[in-house]
Amino acid sequence: MELINDRPAVIRLNTHDNVGVAARPLPEGMPVDDRGHVAAHNIDAGHKVALSPIAAGGEIVKYGQVIGVASRAIGIGEHVHTQNLEMRERDTTLQGFKPFPRTPITEQERRFDGYHRADGQVGTRNYIGILSTVNCSATVAKMVASSLNESGELAALGYDGVVPVTHGSGCAMNTESEGFAFLERVLAGYARHPNFAFVLIIGLGCETNQVKQLVAKSGLDDGSRLAYFNIQEAGGTRASVRLACERLVKMARECPSVERRPAPLSHLTVALQCGGSDGYSGITANPALGHAADLIVAHGGRVILSETPEIYGAEHLLLDRSVDASVAGKLLERITWWKHYTRINGAELNNNPSPGNKAGGLSTILEKSLGAVAKSGSSSLNDVLEYAEPCQQPGFNFMDSPGYDPVSVTGQIAAGANIVCFTTGRGSVSGFKPAPCLKLATNTSMFEAMQEDMDINCGTIIDGAADIDDVGREIFERIIAVASGKLSASEDLGYGDNEFVPWLVGAVT
Repeated sequence: MELINDRPAVIRLNTHDNVGVAARPLPEGMPVDDRGHVAAHNIDAGHKVALSPIAAGGEIVKYGQVIGVASRAIGIGEHVHTQNLEMRERDTTLQGFKPFPRTPITEQERRFDGYHRADGQVGTRNYIGILSTVNCSATVAKMVASSLNESGELAALGYDGVVPVTHGSGCAMNTESEGFAFLERVLAGYARHPNFAFVLIIGLGCETNQVKQLVAKSGLDDGSRLAYFNIQEAGGTRASVRLACERLVKMARECPSVERRPAPLSHLTVALQCGGSDGYSGITANPALGHAADLIVAHGGRVILSETPEIYGAEHLLLDRSVDASVAGKLLERITWWKHYTRINGAELNNNPSPGNKAGGLSTILEKSLGAVAKSGSSSLNDVLEYAEPCQQPGFNFMDSPGYDPVSVTGQIAAGANIVCFTTGRGSVSGFKPAPCLKLATNTSMFEAMQEDMDINCGTIIDGAADIDDVGREIFERIIAVASGKLSASEDLGYGDNEFVPWLVGAVT
């Protein structure tokens, strides 16, 4: 059959697979194996092709795992996708559960240059944050940030800039609801974040999400890293902008001068994220990021995987890596919650993959989930977090969140992530201040088309120019460089001011 850089045009990922992945577009008639079988029709790159005959109702296997069943008989060389592949639900339990040994810390020599905070945390950036309690104070927060960033006064004092953290919620909410608890946790997590030297919280005054209550939740009410006021008490918009600018400049001048100093990698918390996935995501960028994640864990750092709907169908792989039954039980509780949540809202967990995912070759949530879990590497699962819950355990953690990337990353940063790694096959563009974000392309064609938005081309794996370990080590080294001050592509383009999106759950009254 035809080879690409000494690699076959169709790649079988596991010896048990009955489908392969097209390493490039396959025109009708192109050989798909070395037994004389050919493509039955044109098949796009990243899409699946049958390598064995599959009977109607038969299991379709990729990564050595079942990703669905055939809705009709499929012959060798046929395109396998949504037109002939159906989802099969599975029930996962803890029956026969065995604890997975906790992954040890084996490496400690590497360092990154970070900003050491008085509370013991270490930041990868030195921003000043302005948090709005409610949508009504968002405009003032943006005005203040714009004024101070344009003046250059804070930059001259060594700060990376002022970040307005604004949102569209904060009022007409039940204070006992999950949605309100999520908002409080997110804002408190951002207030404590090590990438902020200090923060100013601006409220309106009459909203449900009261500023003093939020300050108490943050644990930063000693005044050293936090100031706050309400617009109604300050005397309106212009008075509030003047007051905020005066306070922030005063805090910036009084704050002890901070310069980057070496810190062990145990102070890194890396958010593992993917968006705009394609058929190569689970073959190139995701497993390469998983290798980098294992290296971070080996050095005592933390990594956070999230997007619960996008591990659905592959949760058994995480259960098998759980250090005890309590951790495994928390993961199953979140899956159960999601089944209920989607049912009462007239949805289903298999409403994913998205149209873009399907265009890239992903057919079912099982297939997407198996590839998504690869981002977590092979380390033990040490804890399962609620949305935006502070990450306390070193090593690999899972955080409950939707599959919508901005909402998920917002929760990961609130949990303490001070750097984000984002794999993409279709070409996602975003950034997540105050945490720098690395974009990892799954394929070379997209990387070349969107090179200014991408940091690393993981497509070299499918091209045959590198292997997963090589690219994983490259990601690991780039994480250290960016944590030490090197700008990521999204930072260089100015992304990061619009991606703060807390998870809204429940009624808005």
